[in-house]
Amino acid sequence: MRALRDYLPALGVFLLGIALWEAAVFAWSIEFYLLPAPHVIVVSLVQTYPVLLEASLYTFAEALAGYGVGCGLGVLGAALASQSPAVASLLLPYAIASASVPIVALAPLAIVWFGIGPGSKIAIAALMTFFPTFIGTLRGLTSVDPRSIELMRSCAATEWQVFWKLRLPNSAPFMFTALRACTTLAMIGAVVSEFFGGRAKSLGVYIKSSASLFQTRQAWSAILVACVRGLAFYLAVALVERLAVPWRAERERLLGA
Repeated sequence: MRALRDYLPALGVFLLGIALWEAAVFAWSIEFYLLPAPHVIVVSLVQTYPVLLEASLYTFAEALAGYGVGCGLGVLGAALASQSPAVASLLLPYAIASASVPIVALAPLAIVWFGIGPGSKIAIAALMTFFPTFIGTLRGLTSVDPRSIELMRSCAATEWQVFWKLRLPNSAPFMFTALRACTTLAMIGAVVSEFFGGRAKSLGVYIKSSASLFQTRQAWSAILVACVRGLAFYLAVALVERLAVPWRAERERLLGA
C-alpha cells in the first residue's frame, strides 16, 4: 500500500501531462501529422499492435544482448581495476572516451564494422552501457572502509576472500544503480542505431520510415511501445536488485517509515 502511495504523485503528473497534451492539440487545432492527440496514438497502437509487438521483440533482443555484453565487460573491468591503481588509471580514460562519442556519429561506423544486422546494434548498446557500469561498480569496489579490509587481513583472509566477502557486497548497491540506468541506455542505443539501417520489422526502422512519410501516429505508437519495453526492462532489473540486495530495500523502507 505504501509503495502505491509513493507512485501516486508520478501517476498524477503523467495524467496531467496527457490531459494538457490532448487539450493543446484540440485548442490550437494542431494538424495530426505535426502532433497527434494521445487518443489518436492509442487508436493507432491498437491497429498496429501485432506489427509493433514483433518489431519491439526484435529490437529488445538487440538491446538485451548489448546490455549483457556492455554491463558484463563493465563489471569485469571494474573488478580488474579495483585490484590495482595502475590498471584503473589505464582503463578509466578508455571508459570515459567510450561515453564521450555521440551515438549518431558512431552508429554508421558500427554498421560498416559489424554489418547492417543485429551485430552493429548490439555493439552500440554495449558501448553505451559499459561506462556507467564500469564507473558505478568501480566506485563500490573501492569505497570499502579501510578498517574492514585491515580486519579481514588480520584474520589471514586472502585477496579473493576480501573481494568476494567484502568488496563485492559493498559494490552491489552502486552496481545495481548503474545496471538500472543502463536498461534505458541499451534501448536507446538499439533503437537509434536502427535509424541508420536494419531489419525492416524493427522499432528504429519503423519509426524512421513512418516519420519520413508523415505517419506520425504510427511513429508515436512505436515510440510508446519502446518506452513500455524500456520501463519493463528497468522494473525487471529493479526486482532482481531487491532479491539480490535485500538489505538495501529494508534500509530504504526503514528510512521512509
